[in-house]
Amino acid sequence: MNDIEQVLTRGVANIIPGKKELFGKLTSTKKLNIYLGIDPTSTKIHLGHAVSLRKLNIFAQKGHNVTFLIGDFTALIGDTSDKDSERPALTIEEIDENFKTYKKQAEKILDFSKVKIRYNSQWLKKLTFEDILKLTQHFSAGDFVGRELVKKRLNDNKRVGLHELLYPVMQGYDSYFMDTDLQIGGTDQTFNMQAGRTLIKDLRNKDSFVLTTTILEGTDGRKMSKSWGNAIWLDDTAVDIYRKVMAVPDEFILNYFLLATNLPATDIKKSEDKLNKGENPINIKKELAFQIVKELYSEKAAQNAQEEFEKVVQQKQIPGELEEMHFEDSVSVFHALEGSKSKKKRLVEQGGVYLNGKKVTDPNQKLESGTLKIGKRRIIKLVVK
Repeated sequence: MNDIEQVLTRGVANIIPGKKELFGKLTSTKKLNIYLGIDPTSTKIHLGHAVSLRKLNIFAQKGHNVTFLIGDFTALIGDTSDKDSERPALTIEEIDENFKTYKKQAEKILDFSKVKIRYNSQWLKKLTFEDILKLTQHFSAGDFVGRELVKKRLNDNKRVGLHELLYPVMQGYDSYFMDTDLQIGGTDQTFNMQAGRTLIKDLRNKDSFVLTTTILEGTDGRKMSKSWGNAIWLDDTAVDIYRKVMAVPDEFILNYFLLATNLPATDIKKSEDKLNKGENPINIKKELAFQIVKELYSEKAAQNAQEEFEKVVQQKQIPGELEEMHFEDSVSVFHALEGSKSKKKRLVEQGGVYLNGKKVTDPNQKLESGTLKIGKRRIIKLVVK
């Protein structure tokens, strides 16, 4: 399998209008305009985004015109493609704060000497109301409301904001404005990316392509998402990334090798063979966690993370470098826990909190200097003054 065949196969869910046609474009001498867009609706990029980022980087290395698009304007609406409710509106200040760290996180995957960064506010905020009306004429409201999650929300008598209909139009205009040949994104972005193909065809009389990548599961087996608290963030510490990968269900080990690493397919096949022969999945998962940390940080960081995991989780020792929190005297355990009041209360009631090795049964118990263990793995060093 040649390298172009591999980039169009590994971790690819679909290619529109077809793989054969795109293969022909990529094997020609023409340099294609290729982009991936991410809305700064949070301050972080997770490992699921890295699946598409890897594709983008490969195309950049091959000399194509590659853009990492930050949707600072589309984030004002927020995409609800994979949501069962309307997104809360973000302020411009919140969006500005969110995308400050995007480049630092993405450069763990992307070589920005070969990738251009652009912001869609540069063109979207210049559109007049007349421009927007003309763009909407290329689409049907029925297409939007016919989408599965939107239809479900309507059937459940949940609100669907009129502004949400404009999101695909805005993303489609991004693609048109940049004269895109190929858009890359997750399968949940298919509808929005198709809007780009529509505008490019209607307004430029040009055929373009969409490449959707396979969705990476989170640590609980569901789609990786900030909303579900199951994400592995690119700016997590090496130790946290290793620990989170070790929490991934065994059935997703091979998929993580395929989507979250750059390991050759031959090496992944060796891991598959080991699993099929009955080797303990934890051994293969440790190899996986090591590889992911190595690629995002370094081999030394991966080695340290593995040693820390084995010491803390497998040997039940206290970690060498503890997260440290400072509190005033007379503060209760309740104030050191995260989440809602009911979540904190439930955590204590279920026996998940230990202060200096003793189980906490009352969330109003007074804090004291030492260690606070929360759940199975989180240990905090407490400094109470």
